[in-house]
Amino acid sequence: MPSVTLAGFPPALCRRIVIKIGSALLVDPTGDPRTAWLRTLVGEIAARRAEGQQVIIVSSGAIALGARRLGLSKGGRGSLEDAQAAAAVGQIALSQAWAMLLGEEGITAAQMLVTLDDLENRRRYLNASATLERLLSLGAVPVVNENDSVATAEIRFGDNDRLAARIGQAARADAVVLLSDVDGLYTANPHVDATAMLVENVERIDASVMAMADGGSGSGMGSGGMRSKIEAAKIATGAGAHLAIISGHVEAPLESWANGGRGTIFHAAESRRARKSWLAGRLTTRGHLTIDAGAERALASGNSLLPIGVRSVSGSFARGDVVDILAEDGRILARGLSEYDSGDAVKIAGKRSEDIAAILSDVPRSVLIHRDHMVLLAQ
Repeated sequence: MPSVTLAGFPPALCRRIVIKIGSALLVDPTGDPRTAWLRTLVGEIAARRAEGQQVIIVSSGAIALGARRLGLSKGGRGSLEDAQAAAAVGQIALSQAWAMLLGEEGITAAQMLVTLDDLENRRRYLNASATLERLLSLGAVPVVNENDSVATAEIRFGDNDRLAARIGQAARADAVVLLSDVDGLYTANPHVDATAMLVENVERIDASVMAMADGGSGSGMGSGGMRSKIEAAKIATGAGAHLAIISGHVEAPLESWANGGRGTIFHAAESRRARKSWLAGRLTTRGHLTIDAGAERALASGNSLLPIGVRSVSGSFARGDVVDILAEDGRILARGLSEYDSGDAVKIAGKRSEDIAAILSDVPRSVLIHRDHMVLLAQ
């Protein structure tokens, strides 16, 4: 049975969480921000941070905010051009709102706009991951949104549910919360079926779970329905993070949920390998690094791969490409995303981390492959 202590994703169990806010919660029907509700939510975020929890916000609302300011019909979604123009205007208003509200709690807001390509391209994925990590280490709260001013139908997430899950993956979050206009997954659409029952826990997403999805967005503002939320849950749980769907139509949604409020939790697999299974099984490799016995022991203990432990470099690869890590006898020990191009990897192989700057004449990363971007294949 799932542990009831996961309700609320408490800081003691979830060190880092992503909170996604849908358009219908952030913007009222007239196109203005719901400032009072947002101020309460920010207060909840501040309280969690005081308990040691790191928070990333994925915020919808740019198109809805911009549409009113530009006088566009259909909430700015009448055409791709309207949506892009509305997003360009609305993103300024959205970032100003978050900066003001977080600032009232003494928290620095950081804006990140991403496209699908930013998280599909391995090099840019690493850059996004590193940026999120650094912002959180500096005490800022990243506020992420899709860059709708340049995104097209062919290169976009399509909804911020899946974006939140992918950001959770890039940030190595423990949990993702989708604040929505619904309070969870039901066995059927509760608006049309009086017998529909809330599903509080989902251990595995199978055909029966997908059959419960209703593809529409109830508010008319957003782009995601229940199907997009389940797709987001697949991404999050596959990356080792829990995902919850809860209602934002209460004054303090996080506190309400933690104190017994309704919601659905999609549970991540217990194995740590689930977080990196996509790396172990889905990506081809572009080269390999052969390491010495000391580095092999270090990897087995959960450490990153340092240049000093690398005996040789083979293949032609770029930063962010997948490479295998081999023992001196040829065994494949691990697989990971290289922090360096192959040419630079050759230059620093066998060298101490503190010597890299002098060798490359650049501000370096101290590891060749970070442990968070590596999966062990031989135990």
